[in-house]
Amino acid sequence: MNQSPGTIKRLGLSLWRVLNISRKVIVNLVFFTLLLLFFVAISQDGDKVVIPKQTALVLNLKGDIVEQKREIDPMSAFMAEAMNQPEENPEVLLSDILEVISQAKNDDRVSVLVLQLQNMNRAGLTKLSDIAKAIDDFKTSGKQVIALGDQYTQDQYYLASHANNIWLDPKGWMILDGYGRYQMYFKSALDKLSISQHIFRVGTYKSAVEPYMRDDMSPAAKEANRVWLTDLWSRYKEDVAKQRKFGVDNFDESIDDLVTKFKAANGNFAEYALSNHWVDALKTREQMRDELIKLAGENSTGDSYSHVTFKEYLSAIKSPFPVTNPGSDKIAVVVAKGTILNGTQSPGTIGGDSTAKLLRKARQNDKVKAVVLRVDSPGGSAYASEIIRREIELLKAAGKPVVASMGTYAASGGYWISASANKIMAAPTTITGSIGIFGLMMTFEKSLDKLGIHTDGVGTTDIAGYGLTRPLTDGMAQIFQLNIDRGYKDFISLVADSRNMTVEQIDEIAQGRVWSGARAKELGLVDELGDLDDAVTAAAGIAGLDNYDTLLIEKELTPQEIFMQNLLGNALTLIGTEPAANSGPVAQFIGKMRGELTRLNQFNDPQGIYSFCLTCEAY
Repeated sequence: MNQSPGTIKRLGLSLWRVLNISRKVIVNLVFFTLLLLFFVAISQDGDKVVIPKQTALVLNLKGDIVEQKREIDPMSAFMAEAMNQPEENPEVLLSDILEVISQAKNDDRVSVLVLQLQNMNRAGLTKLSDIAKAIDDFKTSGKQVIALGDQYTQDQYYLASHANNIWLDPKGWMILDGYGRYQMYFKSALDKLSISQHIFRVGTYKSAVEPYMRDDMSPAAKEANRVWLTDLWSRYKEDVAKQRKFGVDNFDESIDDLVTKFKAANGNFAEYALSNHWVDALKTREQMRDELIKLAGENSTGDSYSHVTFKEYLSAIKSPFPVTNPGSDKIAVVVAKGTILNGTQSPGTIGGDSTAKLLRKARQNDKVKAVVLRVDSPGGSAYASEIIRREIELLKAAGKPVVASMGTYAASGGYWISASANKIMAAPTTITGSIGIFGLMMTFEKSLDKLGIHTDGVGTTDIAGYGLTRPLTDGMAQIFQLNIDRGYKDFISLVADSRNMTVEQIDEIAQGRVWSGARAKELGLVDELGDLDDAVTAAAGIAGLDNYDTLLIEKELTPQEIFMQNLLGNALTLIGTEPAANSGPVAQFIGKMRGELTRLNQFNDPQGIYSFCLTCEAY
């Protein structure tokens, strides 16, 4: 039976009312839930973090150590943690770690620092060195530092070696396997899929595109990688050996030596670690607790030692609303962390427009007298790198000196944005250089042909209709290669001008080759070795400042965003969730594959020209 238009209209209106009421109910439920959590957080704010008169500070770091956190929606983070879903790729801010250790050094309530690092993931030797320096400074107070754990990875052990005592579970494990650079290669897979690869590059050692044009690492790439990996491994061994008071020959680099020692330890990793003097004692968790009760006293319930966690201590000492002296001169710090991409990007990634905007903000602030650009990047878009570098030139022209402070990485585009600074400073273990250019594109005409899909048509020029479904002509290939060649000449020319060297001298040490910070200083690519604090001091010296404050310039949050972050942060502290277990090998493999695809998909240089160091990761 046909219904009248009036009946249909009434049904539609009724349905809309139901949907609208449902929407309002859901929104109100979410709002009042958040409001309730807010008032609970406020009412318990005084009890949220209680630091006893005598306690241990537990440095229980969870996730990757980073110079700048990537932007995460606070509501999504809250809901994930509230539902006990592990955060994907959690991050810990390096500056927060350093501030916590520094404050605890002079805090009479903190009697011992406990390093509980088994959930700490990637950090990089440069960041580890900064944290180790803070731990050593903490020990000058006369307080003890104890490292404990079920196991130690190589990064975790580097920090543990700076403790007064290292404890390991009798059934635990640790092994120091050195640094390596192994990656997946896709040429045969791309050939089987009939995907046409078009690769343009300059630089004998520019190996970023090798995974798409080879099935193995080229001899030139192996030669270059071996040099900087050896530099890092030598530094690691020297630092650990100094702390543990044994020789650098106590590292089992030969599998035969390792097998011999492992047999002597009856196949027990913990016994091997003890006999090799990696650790001071093997203790069960109960024994560890008993020892820490002697050092820090019992907690309020009497079932463990008195302690506060890293997060709790940080929330107690750090104001959610940083206060700066509006009248003082400033050394601005701008962090450039992550892959360099075109346009505006969120924190944790460098955007040509967004990072340039931060530098421009420093230039337009009359109180800023100098700028430190903290670089932690393997590079990316050549065009975006140039946009950022031009802002460096404008800062200098405005009479504001710029010091580039290199973190774990400052390679390829990371070096490009550093090159024009008045002074370049790096850590001995910084991975830098990789001065080279490449272009990469893929066309799918052969793959589509297998599916019976073809592209055809007419155009008014030889160039018309160029795209991913048609073969790349020889003429277009020449155009791209000429553009890449010009990009490389521009790169080495700007480095030569900035470093007061000839183009020929730069070309000899460029060619895409990667260097450690210590080697880069010897070659003239870096002025001095030092950390971020040293860079701030250097910037103040160039600017002639004796009294100044540092000012971190970053993306500004709206009052609403600040409110939500603080609100949800307090709520998360009240909820309290257990750290997620480390992902298994299958999940790690899938994550690595996803990372490779994500990187390819992220690249957005308008001309397809990149200065990126794919090999700049040691593990």
